[in-house]
Amino acid sequence: MASDLVSKAKEAFIDDHFELAVDLYSSAIQINPTNADLFSDRAQANIKLNNFTEAVSDANKAIELDRSNAKAYLRKGTACFHLEEYQTAKAAFEAGASLVPEDKRFIDWINKCDKCIAEESGELSAPALVATSAEVVAKTDAAPKDTEPVTNIAPAKPKYRHEFYQKPEEVVVTIFAKGIPAESVTVNFGEQILSVTINVPGEEAYVFQPRLFGKIVPANCKYVILSTKIEIRLAKVEPIHWTSLEFNNNVLVARSSTVSSGNKRPTYPSSKPTKDWDKLEAQVKKEEKDEKLDGDAALNKFFREIYSDADEDTRRAMSKSFVESNGTVLSTNWKEVGAKQVEGTPPDGMELKKWEY
Repeated sequence: MASDLVSKAKEAFIDDHFELAVDLYSSAIQINPTNADLFSDRAQANIKLNNFTEAVSDANKAIELDRSNAKAYLRKGTACFHLEEYQTAKAAFEAGASLVPEDKRFIDWINKCDKCIAEESGELSAPALVATSAEVVAKTDAAPKDTEPVTNIAPAKPKYRHEFYQKPEEVVVTIFAKGIPAESVTVNFGEQILSVTINVPGEEAYVFQPRLFGKIVPANCKYVILSTKIEIRLAKVEPIHWTSLEFNNNVLVARSSTVSSGNKRPTYPSSKPTKDWDKLEAQVKKEEKDEKLDGDAALNKFFREIYSDADEDTRRAMSKSFVESNGTVLSTNWKEVGAKQVEGTPPDGMELKKWEY
């Protein structure tokens, strides 16, 4: 039974159904709670969901069960690095490197940790996120010190448009990118950095890496990829009003000023004429709702919508019934399916055959 759950969890992970993979690994762990690999693999799925705290917990349990599990050290280090706990991350990577010295990933991560630790201690200045053309020219030409500074070349128009609005506790950034596969999007959070990369095969990569107006809590930030946009929620460290999304040395902010916590709709800062954001939002939601899908794509979308809005018991019921019935039953009633094996129910005129592995 546990091996079946693990096989399906791996399939879900490969298909980018990371939440389902976490649930399936959790069910397998209930059956075999001393298997270190199960905790290590669930940690990897949690990392994909940006659940870094949960990933650290899983990796620690895997290490507790098997101190020779190199994957557990790699995943603990990765999660700690994203939580900006660089010393802890480095210790985990060093422990993993001692087990598999031929694996160069550990060395690369250790070097990243050393760089971040040095920057935090002030030994190195933080590098620019993206070098401008002017900076490249300045370095290659080695201009004399008394030469007038080179004027920055105006950046090209970005491929995707973005907007943001804010609440007292968070800033919501929306990148309007339609039909982007989830596997082509990478989002990372730092203390005051947002990094978004959209890398669609055959197209020039889109990189959006602003230094944010204020500090955020990376562990509490999250994002979702929809059919028409990428929505990113940044958890503020302080409930101050951001006058812009990006940091600007020339902008001074009264630290005591906060965003109103009333029911007033959040404002969308923009240099363009005022837009009817209610109408725009309604239009986007309508496009998402009216999106026409066929076959397995439509079924997967329907499954994801139910699963994403469900509570914990409903998710458990859906996972258990779907797995045990070989995909012929999908129940949301945990009281009904939690205490018994769910039998398969094939459509009329069809015969149910068990999967072979």
